[in-house]
Amino acid sequence: MKITLLGTGTSCGVPVIGCTCEVCRSTDPRDRRLRCSVLVETDSTRLLVDCGPDFREQILPQPFRRIDGILVTHSHYDHVGGMDDIRPYCQFGQINVYADAIARQGMLQMLPYCFAENRYPGVPKIELDEIRADQSFRIGDIDILPVEVMHGQLPILGYRFGRFAYVTDMKSIADDQAALLEGVDTLVVNALRFDKPHHSHQLVDDAVGFARRVGARRTLLTHMCHDIGLFDAANARLPEGVELAYDGQVLEL
Repeated sequence: MKITLLGTGTSCGVPVIGCTCEVCRSTDPRDRRLRCSVLVETDSTRLLVDCGPDFREQILPQPFRRIDGILVTHSHYDHVGGMDDIRPYCQFGQINVYADAIARQGMLQMLPYCFAENRYPGVPKIELDEIRADQSFRIGDIDILPVEVMHGQLPILGYRFGRFAYVTDMKSIADDQAALLEGVDTLVVNALRFDKPHHSHQLVDDAVGFARRVGARRTLLTHMCHDIGLFDAANARLPEGVELAYDGQVLEL
């Protein structure tokens, strides 16, 4: 399985518009962070997790091949704002988008023209499928287990693919849902910054504690804002087995 981290930044991205901090001025490409998204691929199946407003920029360097499904964590704009840009991939056929009931309703409101009874010619050919936490399903040759996490007071989904798991925008998780992630080998999980608590996002210590809780061998941090610091300096502060992810990083699992 091949994992490509298309984006590892927060809703503002990095650099932040108008900011002149050292991270936003950095010339290290690892300090540039587009909005969160990931590709999960095998030789025969290709899945996209979230499709944010940077999708076009993120996908252009990738081979042009069918997308077999899009998994949505939640319907905040930084995670679904690029859905219209999947139109070129619809030449391969309809694309199924998988979301829980709350995210599904959010997308119907955000993109009504995509789901109208009489659709405007040229709109994305997408179909919304409702999924639920704990209920596994399969697309192509990839098994998927949705896991519910809390984004502040909003229940959203993380996803487990065998021994790999992807969780973003989490603040907390119930014990029964955390149990579904136990034994995962490689975990990508959100960590906004080191200090200054946030009402709906984990900090680095929270993410490290969560990784230890589920027993992940390797943990990569995503959904980071510019407050995380410069890549090398921030990475040096992390314990063994935990590292900062970066845009374009490829994991072969």
